[in-house]
Amino acid sequence: SLSCRGSGGLAVSGRAAPLTVLPCAALLGRALSTPGAQAQTLAQDAHTSPPATAINWTAQLVEEMYANISQHCWKLFVELMGNVSAPQLCEWSVISRPYSLLQSCLEDWADRLSYGYPNTLAESYIFQSHHHYFHNCTPPHQVLDPPEDVLLAMIIAPICLIPFLVTLVIWRSKDGKAQP
Repeated sequence: SLSCRGSGGLAVSGRAAPLTVLPCAALLGRALSTPGAQAQTLAQDAHTSPPATAINWTAQLVEEMYANISQHCWKLFVELMGNVSAPQLCEWSVISRPYSLLQSCLEDWADRLSYGYPNTLAESYIFQSHHHYFHNCTPPHQVLDPPEDVLLAMIIAPICLIPFLVTLVIWRSKDGKAQP
């Protein structure tokens, strides 16, 4: 079960899941829009009231929460990629951290919300990252297949040599037996 925690994070099945980027009220959207709920959140921040009780999450609310969270994951990724210069966009040592953080953020929150991963929304953000940032990245030494006629010659030549070599071995073995 999920519940709002005093530090602005979520509790997922009894374990704390702190959110430094996303305050709990932003995640819950309309669920915490009442003044009483806002006051309760503020009181929890001051550690003057007990933690809120677990909320019964609907699939639609979880999907909406995951959409909001994944958007924040994307914004963090874009912010981190803003520090990467254009020539460095294809260097794995430079982009591995932001890329891994995006993937981890999307996957971890899907797990925390029991939303399932991989999912369509997470895949769209991953594809968007490739399309926007990495579309010009190709291997420096791209291996190409040889032309078809060269490939056929490389395949057929050894096949044609086999009967000739078998004939040569048989002929030499017969010739060797005839000599005393």
